[in-house]
Amino acid sequence: MQKKVNLLSVENLTKSYGEKLLFENISFGIQEGQKTALIAANGTGKSSLLNIIMGLDIPDSGNVTLRNEIRVAYLPQSPEFDPETTILDLVMVSDNLYVQTTKKYELAVQAMEENDSKENQQALSDATTAMDAIFARDYETKVKEVLGRLKIGNLNQKAGTLSGGQLRKVALARVLIDDSQLIILDEPTNHLDIDMIEWLEEFLNKQKLALLLVTHDRYFLDSVCDDIIELDQQQLYQYHGGYSYFVEKKAEREAAERLQVEKARNTYRTELEWMRRMPKARTSKSKARIDAFYELEMKATRRFDDNRPEFQIKDRRMGKNILELNNIHKSFEEPGFVIRDFSHIFKHGERVGVVGANGSGKSTLFRIIMDEIQADEGSVKRGQTIHFGYFSQINPDIKKDKRVIEIVKDVAEEIQMGDAPSVSASQFLHYFGFDHNTQYNYYTNLSGGEKRRLHLCMTLIKNPNFLILDEPTNDLDIDTLNILEEFLIQFKGCLMIATHDRAFLDKIADHIFIFEGDGKIKDYYSNYSAYRLQRLKALSKEKQAQKAEKPKQEKPKSDIRKATYKEKLEFEALQKEIAELESEKASTLAKMNNASNSTEELTKASERYQTITDLLDEKEMRWLELSEIIS
Repeated sequence: MQKKVNLLSVENLTKSYGEKLLFENISFGIQEGQKTALIAANGTGKSSLLNIIMGLDIPDSGNVTLRNEIRVAYLPQSPEFDPETTILDLVMVSDNLYVQTTKKYELAVQAMEENDSKENQQALSDATTAMDAIFARDYETKVKEVLGRLKIGNLNQKAGTLSGGQLRKVALARVLIDDSQLIILDEPTNHLDIDMIEWLEEFLNKQKLALLLVTHDRYFLDSVCDDIIELDQQQLYQYHGGYSYFVEKKAEREAAERLQVEKARNTYRTELEWMRRMPKARTSKSKARIDAFYELEMKATRRFDDNRPEFQIKDRRMGKNILELNNIHKSFEEPGFVIRDFSHIFKHGERVGVVGANGSGKSTLFRIIMDEIQADEGSVKRGQTIHFGYFSQINPDIKKDKRVIEIVKDVAEEIQMGDAPSVSASQFLHYFGFDHNTQYNYYTNLSGGEKRRLHLCMTLIKNPNFLILDEPTNDLDIDTLNILEEFLIQFKGCLMIATHDRAFLDKIADHIFIFEGDGKIKDYYSNYSAYRLQRLKALSKEKQAQKAEKPKQEKPKSDIRKATYKEKLEFEALQKEIAELESEKASTLAKMNNASNSTEELTKASERYQTITDLLDEKEMRWLELSEIIS
């Protein structure tokens, strides 16, 4: 078995910012073809680690080694580009011949679409010839697939005109198109809709490259990665398996650590007594025991977050009338209708997932319900006892920079719980992962994920009985997602949630509103996985029906492309191979019909005959495909 080559080595890496230690003496490696996920809480150093690997930040100590002459592509959380650079120049950054030739071809195609002049026709012909000369069609297919699936259209559009979500997609396309042996992705699924995420899973699984990935999407992680490294308490832990395996082994690790800490605490009591009555004369033996005592003290004083309270906000009374949407219509100049004649009457405890492509109208529906914008037609009736909690995609405007604890106390000093006593603002923040230091940090110093988490706390603290959550899973780490899931499972009010996190949807939503496009919204009474399975079956049947019904049509001459030089060589080779296989098939059949041959010889001949038949079917099919192009 051939030994895999190590592409990345991280050795004894330590990094801190001021008094905050992110990680200490961590080591790991990435081999060719290995797809690894990095899991950690927000603010604990994931992005810092990736930036150090890419040479964008400097560690306090330790080394990062990349194998000589390998290409590495990196998707940061917040990509920055020159606002005057076009999308084409951004995504086609590689200096290899395939990229440069494909780039010239794309420019020639775009020029032809704008002006079908003789000059542009000649430029396209020259670019096509250059593509054929280096067999760049496969690369061109890859470029078109990536740009098409991520819905990146106008390649002449400048970066400065793009939204944050569009910039992320362009940055992702840039990474996927680059001819790299190792790609590093920091939250690649943010700003992608579910269809794009499922395509990205399939695309990455087909690529023979190494991957280091930060993601909170558990389905995506399980589908793409076969290894997990976890950054926890400044240390790194490695797991050779998917997310379910990680959860199981992490629980076992923490149980073992608790036993070790308990044992250390028992020993610590004895050693503490010795330290108190230790004689003044210090021998080399006693000095070694003193050093060991301080190491033991660090282990014995470790605290586990086992006392997190079960969190449930106090129930608000909900009357008979909750929310009615009657024949809602809404359209814009672009993209036209986003909601067309939609009606729904909400019932007590209803939990709705909202699914659709980006820009299909999900946020528009939420804003109509919240009376931020008006519907073109139809009516919205809100019950008098309904108190909405609305978590939008835009963080609240904190006009004056304050500490996190002060921001929450401005809303409520005490938070009413379910059947339990009220809790302080500090306890409430602790539940959602804000430790003491972070609570007294200023808002501007928070990471993007921490700001989203604070926004979530501000939404829940107002004790709503109807929650509307617009992409709450973006930028939240896996621990926070699990906390939010626990809370929402216990929440007794109504819930509407738009998210691309399929695992989250499956756990929380009872049924889903599917934005199908052109304003159509379908109500599907099951979870997302069941809906996706049904959709895949329907698409498969539709393709089979189209294939059966589609009559064979001759292509117009303008649509017939010329065969490449490589295809002509393949066609000629196939003719020879088919003739040789036909000859071998005949001689093999003669062996099978020869009664004087032994049983072993007859068995071998029969097996070879089947192999030849399969090969002939495959090669004849390819010969027919090529003959249509060449003729």
